[in-house]
This record gives sequence, structure tokens and C-alpha cells, in this order.
Amino acid sequence: MNNKSLFSLTYGMYAIGVTDGKRPSACIVNTVTQVSNHPNMLTVSMNRKNYSYACIRKSGLFTVSVLSENTSGAAIGALGFTSGRSENKLENIRYKMLREGVPVIKENSCCWFLCKVTDSMETPTHTVFLAEILAGSDKTVGDPMTYAYYHKVIKGNAPKNAPTYQEPDPDLSGNDGDSFICRICKYVYSDSSVPFEELPDDWVCPICGAPKSAFQRKTPNT
Repeated sequence: MNNKSLFSLTYGMYAIGVTDGKRPSACIVNTVTQVSNHPNMLTVSMNRKNYSYACIRKSGLFTVSVLSENTSGAAIGALGFTSGRSENKLENIRYKMLREGVPVIKENSCCWFLCKVTDSMETPTHTVFLAEILAGSDKTVGDPMTYAYYHKVIKGNAPKNAPTYQEPDPDLSGNDGDSFICRICKYVYSDSSVPFEELPDDWVCPICGAPKSAFQRKTPNT
């Protein structure tokens, strides 16, 4: 089977807000699914290498912020391509704290839900949490971002811990070294009309907001 067939399944873009008991954090996932409405319950799949996984295991609480098509690639990059173990991922992100101690992301999100874990299921790499929705938004704003929109319009990639991550295809384009790749989110800059070297010094990655210095020349091994 060609694993890329799995891209035919539909996904969304969600920010999962968590706490380790001392400070808030968040990550990006694309697998949140409602499973019932009496009571309202959902599932979320989380890689066990993620710091957010450890936080959910510890507290049993998390939030789901449904990102809209107006959410910037920089916000998604900040939450999806760095680790909460070593970084304050919310430093430049707009959010509010619920009195339960978990954050809700306000970067053009459509709505949010406060969730309490009731059960879980293990896979070789991920844990699927089943959670009851305790509270949420009174209204929905904007159009939810789909994973297809993230890939095709924002030109974003999946991090290695994402369940939809696929190894990139080998570069068969005869790349002559004019493409540059972001070391943070793997976005590739290859605009032939404006060479990378001629970009202004304050130019940043359109996906994760990393500075120009975070890019390296793309080779067949990168």
C-alpha cells in the first residue's frame, strides 16, 4: 500500500492546551474527533514523545482550540515545531487561562473546548485519549482550517511526531543548490525570482517564523 493514500482521510488543525502544574503549554494536532453528544465526548491522538502527552497524563485536563483559516503559519510553527520541555511555546502566542489551569489559544481560533480524560487506548507510538467535554465556546467564529488547507495554501509540513508524517520524496528535480530549507519546520524556499541571499535580513520563515539564519542550503540529504 502507498501510505500517501492516507492523505485522503480528512483532518483538521487544533491547538491542544495543557499544563504541567506549574506553567501552561500547547501543541498542534490534526486528529480530534467527536464520538458522542450524550454526553459530549471526543478523542485526540497524541504521540507519547510529546511534552503535551506527559502533561495530559499528569493532569487529566486539556483544551482543544479549533484553528481557523486565518491562523498564521507562524503561530502554528511556534506551537507545532518546538518542544514545551525546553521552550516557552506561548511566549509570543495570544491565549487566555481558564480557572482550571489550562490555556485556550486565541490565535484566530474558531472555538474551544475544555476536556477531561476518561479513558485511553495505546498504539505503538501514540495514545488516543477519550475525553468528556466539560465546557466550551458559546459561538463559533470563522472557517475551521483543514489539514489540506494547511498543506496546500499555507504550504506547511507535518512534524515527525505527527501521525500523518510521511518521509519526504527524494529530490529528483536536479536541485542546483538554489533552494534553502528551514531547520525548524522544513519549509523549503525556492523562489527563482528572488534568490534567498537577496531576501532582507529581517525576513522570517512563513511557516514557523524562524529567522533567515535558521535556513540552510538544501542538498539531496536535507
